[in-house]
Amino acid sequence: MKYNLPKQNSILIAISFVVIVVGFCLMIGEPSGATEYNPDIFSVRRITVGPMVALAGFVLMVVAILWKKKQ
Repeated sequence: MKYNLPKQNSILIAISFVVIVVGFCLMIGEPSGATEYNPDIFSVRRITVGPMVALAGFVLMVVAILWKKKQ
């Protein structure tokens, strides 16, 4: 079976997928309920760092798909 993307692109796509998953994992945590308030929902990790890491993963995914080896 022949793929359209070279091996280097596939590796970059796998790395960017892992970065996206890490970004989403940084955003998870205990929620606030109707009866109790959890101030951790406004932590820097969940509001700033996690989305920025996930966004970097998505940008890296686009770069990985469009990457063309220099000849």
